[in-house]
Amino acid sequence: MKLPSGLRLDHHPTGRHFLQIPGPTNVPDRVLRAIDHPTIDHRGPEFGELGRYVLSGIRKVFQTAQPVIIYSASGTGAWEAALVNTLSPGDRVLMVETGHFAALWKRLAERLGLVTEYVEGNWRSGIDASEIGRRLSADHQHAIRAVCVVHNETSSGITSDIAAVRRAIDAAGHPALLMVDTVSSIGSIDYRHDEWGVDVTIAGSQKGLMLPPGLGFNAVSQKALAASQTAQLPRAFWAWDEMLAANEKGYWPTTPSTNLLYGLAEAIDMLLDEGLPNVFARHLRHGEATRRAVQAWGLELLCQNPEQASPVVTAVVMPEAQAGRRHDADRLRRLVLERLNMSLGTGLGKLAGWVFRIGHLGDFNDLSLIGTLGGVEMGLVAAGVPHRPGGVQAAVDYLAACAQETH
Repeated sequence: MKLPSGLRLDHHPTGRHFLQIPGPTNVPDRVLRAIDHPTIDHRGPEFGELGRYVLSGIRKVFQTAQPVIIYSASGTGAWEAALVNTLSPGDRVLMVETGHFAALWKRLAERLGLVTEYVEGNWRSGIDASEIGRRLSADHQHAIRAVCVVHNETSSGITSDIAAVRRAIDAAGHPALLMVDTVSSIGSIDYRHDEWGVDVTIAGSQKGLMLPPGLGFNAVSQKALAASQTAQLPRAFWAWDEMLAANEKGYWPTTPSTNLLYGLAEAIDMLLDEGLPNVFARHLRHGEATRRAVQAWGLELLCQNPEQASPVVTAVVMPEAQAGRRHDADRLRRLVLERLNMSLGTGLGKLAGWVFRIGHLGDFNDLSLIGTLGGVEMGLVAAGVPHRPGGVQAAVDYLAACAQETH
């Protein structure tokens, strides 16, 4: 059909924007409506009830009976809180390079005056627990005070086995604290703070918890609380002791993010109403469907170990355009945004330009995924990226088979 002069199909985006980056994720209407409540007195009795409710409910999401501290901060703030509450200047920490966010956490630790021992990686595989065990076994003086790892590396689409890390620490007989970044996994991937013996779990509000950015979390073990009594890194806003003292009655020592806490209460209800095992199964299903689509397109997954493939984000490698050069992932993302009103995740750090990421987490269902994959397939055509057709159909077939199995 010939369009009237000056009329463009992509002149103005219609329908909802597909926010398919791996965080911040789409905020469900229920949460938006909760955030929309009038702001209340954060020292009054009504707020105390809200505070006690979220502080109790969030423990169920972390699968812990231990305290979970909530900050008005991003995940980066929660990283810093974990370190400054437990460590002293010059302390040695063992960190593992699984991608961009592991690298950023290392940089933050060094800026705080900590000495990092870095297990280098290729950003295409997860944590090798045996290497952690080897390094801890060689640390006869117990100079390493903490092991810091990322559960789900958002930049590379890789999930690591935290239970295996705990087993390696225990087998080495080492007293180091175990700190785990779960910013992109809490509320979407099975994570067990108590069962896996984690000392500090770090999280943020803007991914599996289905909130806007603005809340950071530390779930803390009794061992971590004991370490905080002798830690010498300076801390004021991040101090656990003041937070915990105020939290006992449902309050905060400083002004909290009142309306985000309303949203958090609703998000906790949504997760528990669906049932955490069902939430985790849903994300596993969508991760598998996405990978089947990518493989049907004939494209390469960044994650090289299928057992470590993330249920919440899939990183896709662009094919070669000519020797030594790949098709431009950012051009693909730009075309998808301009023509289809969908945002895909960019390649971060050394993945920039040759990897794009598909987020499939949070408030997300089968139809949302099929729409997302349809947009990717249309974008591949528009960008002239070599691929085979049929990725969307592969995902449809898999999801349809899953639906039949549940009835």
